[in-house]
Amino acid sequence: MTTRTPRSRLWRPAVAAAAAITVIAGVVAAAPDAKKAQPVPELGLIAASASVTLDSWKEEPGVYLDLGTYLTATKAPLELKVTRASYKDPVVATQIIREGKKKTRTKVLPKGLVKDFTGLSDFVRVTVTNAAGKTVLDKTESFCPNNASGRVRPDAPATSKYPESCPVNPFTLGSVWGVENGWAANTYAGYSSTPVALPAGKYTAKVSVTKTYRDLFGIADKPQTVKVTVRERSWEENAGARSAGGHASHAAGHSGHAAVRTSAPAAATSGAGPSYNVGHGPYAPAPAALPWAVKRAGFRSAQAGDGPGRTDGSRQAPAARPNAKRPTGRAAVPNVPKPDLRSLPAYGITIAEGDADAPGKDYLAFSANVWNAGPAQLVVDGFRAPGKALMDAYQYFYDASGKQVGYTPTGTMEWDPRPGHEHWHFTDFASYRLLKADKKETVRSGKEAFCLANTDAVDYTVKNANWHPDNTDLSTACGQENSISVREVLDVGSGDTYTQDLPGQSFDITGLPNGTYYIQVLANPEKRLKETNLGNNSALRKVVLGGRAGARTVTVPAHGLVNAG
Repeated sequence: MTTRTPRSRLWRPAVAAAAAITVIAGVVAAAPDAKKAQPVPELGLIAASASVTLDSWKEEPGVYLDLGTYLTATKAPLELKVTRASYKDPVVATQIIREGKKKTRTKVLPKGLVKDFTGLSDFVRVTVTNAAGKTVLDKTESFCPNNASGRVRPDAPATSKYPESCPVNPFTLGSVWGVENGWAANTYAGYSSTPVALPAGKYTAKVSVTKTYRDLFGIADKPQTVKVTVRERSWEENAGARSAGGHASHAAGHSGHAAVRTSAPAAATSGAGPSYNVGHGPYAPAPAALPWAVKRAGFRSAQAGDGPGRTDGSRQAPAARPNAKRPTGRAAVPNVPKPDLRSLPAYGITIAEGDADAPGKDYLAFSANVWNAGPAQLVVDGFRAPGKALMDAYQYFYDASGKQVGYTPTGTMEWDPRPGHEHWHFTDFASYRLLKADKKETVRSGKEAFCLANTDAVDYTVKNANWHPDNTDLSTACGQENSISVREVLDVGSGDTYTQDLPGQSFDITGLPNGTYYIQVLANPEKRLKETNLGNNSALRKVVLGGRAGARTVTVPAHGLVNAG
């Protein structure tokens, strides 16, 4: 794969036969007549509204088909554990079927059905006809069960225990997907959906669960029909509406909320716009998800927004609070669980042209992720003496009950004023090296200070993985320029990605000979952080440089079964 991108436009790439039945150790086996029992959970497809209006923007042609259809789960949650043993092994999805409080069984989904961690591929079929009855679109879309949009029963659990999105990082290792009992998940594919060409006009959309999944999960064949109005809009028109002030919108009963441009690819009503999995960079995440009211007899409408007793995935995480003051007394590293930092292979690899400050230069840009395999959080507090440029950093340790039992000095934090950063970075968190083909000799190197935030769900199947990490919002996770102290946390199962569009995240390859090289990502290079294992901190990714000065190319071979450059 060869790519070349102007440096100013770089951004993060978005990335058997019959099902086998087994029994989890320590639980009661399924009864002999289990096949005759009613499927658990009971899944169904519903439409929130009989009609929707979708926007097509002149500046970004195409319509995102958020039609307001949802998969509901009753009697029990739909739960799937998705794993791969290594990057050389395929992804395996296993359904966890909980029949009451004591009985649990598992069902391995057919081989090849789940191809990655973004969701169940080809789960729904969408057919669109125009006003004349002609079919203008017939496509299938993936479904992320973690697009939790709200409760559909008043007696359902107040919150969903499942994660709030499906991972898009190509080097994800494990995930958990689920639709909570009594909840609904939007079938719109969100960030992985492709806009479709539909001129302004009236349409009818039919949405159905494909036969493979109907048979697999026992879903009734009941397609949902939605009337669709596509309207064409422009950013200029929209900006004009906003500049006219809030008076017109106030008259309409929506004070201060003039029409706002829909941010693609996740529409504001989708439930598919998480506030994480976006990496560090200047590109804002999708807007907060606000569910549509579920209009169906016997179902209560889902409440929009997060608050006591409800969640819809729109959480913007508050900053983690540091200790009130810097630690005193003797530093100690107790014998308690510690984090395990690991690196993912580099991805999003491309050739970047030099900008105005470096004309004629060629750069090898990439994304890098360091994640925490647990079993304990990485917790680092920074404290700044008045007037000082740096904060002193301390790593904290906790016992099984969550009580702080020790700390150790672990370097410094520095304020990074560069565009796309503008927060406090823990220094020397990772280093990057470009190695020759022998994987030994370094030809380029650099260190990276990180604002620790849980941007990627790398493996939520590891012990103590937190499916709902708090510091996912980069605007709050790492403090402000005038902060006197800050806490940065890398939770178990989550990783922190620095994307290729940030200043400094690239190798100057001007003058380097063509040939094979390896990008090394090394976590905790100075070994200042205390971990359970220091032997798994490095990851390598092979690249082949070609071309000529000013027109360099890079070919990125597949890494095992992962063919994402």
